[in-house]
Amino acid sequence: MPSKRRGLGIAALLWRVYLDAGRTGMDNIAVLVPCYNEAKTIGKVISDFRESLPEAVIYVYDNNSTDETVAIAENLGAVVQHEYQQGKGNVIRRMFREIEAEVYIMVDGDDTYPADVAPKMVELVRDYQSDMVVGDRLSSTYFTENKRPFHNFGNSLVRGSINRLFKTSIKDIMTGYRAFSYQFVKSFPVMSKGFEIETEMTIFAVDRNMKVDNVVIEYRDRPEGSESKLNTFSDGLKVIGTIAHLYKNYRPFGFFGLLAMVLALLSSGFFVPVLVDYINTGVVDRFPTLIVCGFVMLLAMLLFSVGIILATLRVKDRHDFEYRLQEINMFKSIYAKEWEK
Repeated sequence: MPSKRRGLGIAALLWRVYLDAGRTGMDNIAVLVPCYNEAKTIGKVISDFRESLPEAVIYVYDNNSTDETVAIAENLGAVVQHEYQQGKGNVIRRMFREIEAEVYIMVDGDDTYPADVAPKMVELVRDYQSDMVVGDRLSSTYFTENKRPFHNFGNSLVRGSINRLFKTSIKDIMTGYRAFSYQFVKSFPVMSKGFEIETEMTIFAVDRNMKVDNVVIEYRDRPEGSESKLNTFSDGLKVIGTIAHLYKNYRPFGFFGLLAMVLALLSSGFFVPVLVDYINTGVVDRFPTLIVCGFVMLLAMLLFSVGIILATLRVKDRHDFEYRLQEINMFKSIYAKEWEK
């Protein structure tokens, strides 16, 4: 009973904070469009999604565009907001903080994703309790439509790496077309600043045992005159670094256990000749090698212990996350009931 009262108290407190902040209620469906210099395509994106999801509120979050993106979006009736810290991850952090909705659709403003599958994605979240629906490009037209071969290789590499490391079967890791539940949006801690954000949210959903569905979409390349903001090599290296960093955080025993095993094998490999010489001669000729092997083995044991400790802490973190989801659900219920009055 005390824990239930505590949860209700937190939800009520959060509700008062939202009222004081002047929140205007919860949208049924929110379409979130992060934009940076998409004047050539943003108009069509807004029109297509308005036709496909007439009940949705379309939010365009501008990220310091220098063209007519903002003016076009405002003229078409989209709700335009701004994020002044450059980077897609920063934009999504702002979106997730500010927007309240039953279902969220996130789509890039480059007109490469079809709006006609959005109702299916909404249905999976609303009626089948999906926490994240992935718009899967790689199972359809991506490799033929996309004209950047290194992007094709990078997408395949990232998909294969994450599916092996985290034992999952996500079809498209880096797609910018997704649907989310309220629980996902309000529990996801956005840490990435740039294009590695899609990788981060995918790993988060898998690690937290959230329901993830894939919907195959017909990808089309950017129209002529529209330029990608993704740098193949620098952003690709950031994504690979993000995978390694998140694997360390979410699978600490696997990460530190692997390092410990490599060091233990390395230490053993150099120690065996020293041991053989000692058995044959009774003398340790390579004493410095023996000392180094000892320290390397000690480091391996230390890393193995760190992995065990962090894995234990991860179990507690997962328990805390489940309680946090309960508080989010209570807050959502209170929020919806108050706005119905």
